[in-house]
Amino acid sequence: MDLELIKKYNVQGPRYTSYPTAVQFSEASEQDITNLHNYLLEHNSKPRRISLYFHIPFCFSLCWYCGCTKVITKDTDRGDAYLAYLEKEMDQKSELIHPDSEVVQVHFGGGTPTFLRPDQIQKLGELIHNRFNLTEETEFGVEIDPRRCTQEHIKALVDIGCNRASLGVQDTNEEVQQAIHRIQPFEQTREVAGWLRDAGINSINFDLIYGLPKQSLDTFRQTMDDVLTLSPDRMAVYSYAHIPSLMPAQKLLNVEDMPSTDEKLGMLKSSIEHLTGNGYRFIGMDHFSREGEELTKAMDNGTLQRNFQGYSTLAGADLYAFGMSGISNVGSWYWQNEKDLAKYYEQLDAGESPVFKSYTLTEDDFIRQDVIMSIMCQMGIDYNEIADKWGINFSNYFSDDLARLDEFQNDGLIIRTNNNIHITEHGRLFLRNIAMCFDYYLNASKAAHNFSKTV
Repeated sequence: MDLELIKKYNVQGPRYTSYPTAVQFSEASEQDITNLHNYLLEHNSKPRRISLYFHIPFCFSLCWYCGCTKVITKDTDRGDAYLAYLEKEMDQKSELIHPDSEVVQVHFGGGTPTFLRPDQIQKLGELIHNRFNLTEETEFGVEIDPRRCTQEHIKALVDIGCNRASLGVQDTNEEVQQAIHRIQPFEQTREVAGWLRDAGINSINFDLIYGLPKQSLDTFRQTMDDVLTLSPDRMAVYSYAHIPSLMPAQKLLNVEDMPSTDEKLGMLKSSIEHLTGNGYRFIGMDHFSREGEELTKAMDNGTLQRNFQGYSTLAGADLYAFGMSGISNVGSWYWQNEKDLAKYYEQLDAGESPVFKSYTLTEDDFIRQDVIMSIMCQMGIDYNEIADKWGINFSNYFSDDLARLDEFQNDGLIIRTNNNIHITEHGRLFLRNIAMCFDYYLNASKAAHNFSKTV
């Protein structure tokens, strides 16, 4: 990996878990919500493959680096009230979904889903199973904070169908953990991973973050070595995004303790080299998976997908999100729930939809969405495939966008022919930068947005 090249392309840009990105969403009017309601009724006149996301916002304590939508509390009884409102929202949405639609994916995110007590997890599972059609093949994942997870939690998760787990680790060094206000002895992580495997949950992912205060190249290398001893199936190695203007808690971090740009990018370089040297494939951006793992297979056979939960093996499913701030995507609509917990409750108490923002895709959005997701997931673009699907001349339609790729070609990040673009192995690190060339809104607008750095 060339550090100078990494520095060159380390600019702000979207993560492209969607296109258009959430920046384009606007406040939903009553008419927008009515139109969405009618659209879903028509769209679901026949069974669909669906994905369900449940946002559990509560955390026992504040991690100072965190950018998630969360509510800090130690009162687990608040989970009971939250489940009652999730039930109301599920009742609303299930009426709009064909009763024979099959759930192919469920994901619990947060916040901290294991903030919920085991009995509350069981209750949430019952609510879901009573309203939606899950099967033995349903991929059911949950994000776990090892500091707030017991064997009883894991039993409850298995009982409701959970078969995948993602553990938040971030860093195993005690000094770093103190600097970010997240004390998590590695033995705790090891113990929870063991419990998961003993319970039959063998698909385990670990999340790490580089660029945190007190980190160095050596300490982060040790973090990777620590987690490798637990043989995770997947790993996500995220770049810390310091945006205190949007995430006020980040003001609590000591900026002077943060690694320099060179040190941070050195950690990225080291993580790619170290993990690929230990049996993992670099999927792209910040994801790694073992040879033979489903994510690796999907990358090889061209079925890799990307959604609001990151990379996925499940294509074409309608996504319904439940809970405060959740973002749904069905057909030509994106919509986001209220981000304020009190307002989310208020809307549901009034019998109204808790939708706060929405967006309806245009034909150009769909075309560019196909191109950008092809870059992010298939590591290239087949001009003829896009042209045939949408009835366009690819080179003419994207003449301005293609001109932006010259520098990437000169730097050996892509290979271009008359009919396609292939992203090289080194180019996998710069998928976001390459995709940005085809983002109409990013290139048409001169407004500044607080995106994270691309690498």
